[in-house]
Amino acid sequence: MHNMDVSIAKVCMLAGKIMLESGAETYRVEDTMNRIAVSYGLSNAQSYATPTGIIFSVDRVEKTNFIRISKRSTDLHKITEVNSISRKLTGDELVLSEALVQLEEVDQARLEFAEWIQVIAAAFVAGCFTIMFGGIWADFIPSLIAGGIGYATMLWFDRLVATRFISEFIASVAIGVLAIVFVQTGMGVELDKIIIGAVMPLVPGLHITNAVRDLLAGHLVAGLSKGVEAVLTAFAIGAGVAVVFGFI
Repeated sequence: MHNMDVSIAKVCMLAGKIMLESGAETYRVEDTMNRIAVSYGLSNAQSYATPTGIIFSVDRVEKTNFIRISKRSTDLHKITEVNSISRKLTGDELVLSEALVQLEEVDQARLEFAEWIQVIAAAFVAGCFTIMFGGIWADFIPSLIAGGIGYATMLWFDRLVATRFISEFIASVAIGVLAIVFVQTGMGVELDKIIIGAVMPLVPGLHITNAVRDLLAGHLVAGLSKGVEAVLTAFAIGAGVAVVFGFI
């Protein structure tokens, strides 16, 4: 494999890695990698992405490159940045060396909002969902507080344990306890509406959407694995609330 092919492979692999780690659909990852390769004359480039890894080759019988994806989150800003770099590459507005430097900067950057902003946003999301699901305004503040504390609990436990499901389980337990306390002290009225609104920031909506889109695009392995991940997250949330109800 000559130097040009090596550079193309590096750019394609890094672009795919950033997108997968940021929560992009696997078919979008493969499409981006293939477009970059085709723009440099590699019409037979082969790419295969799953939620946990990427395989790429510049040709059918060339050496295969593999990278493992061990940490995944949701960062739509990074996906947008990679898409922008990809479009510039295919439009001859960037050379490979410049694209590689820009992709490395995006990979190392921390573009997500500060955790305290995430907690505040989650709190308001929880309160608004309670109203949207038919709750009364008296439950807005209890849901806001429970949702914010629940999300902060998830972020905190996420640092202590490697398994995200445990963090979500403990967060939902905290939400259930707070909701019951609010209702029993008279601060809240409808227990079910408070809990439903407060757990919404934890619900894996993007994972469910991506799973369906991957399945519709024919990526059965990726679609099923993401679907199972979303189901496990939903189970962790439901189990946490159920545990609280089991002890009252």
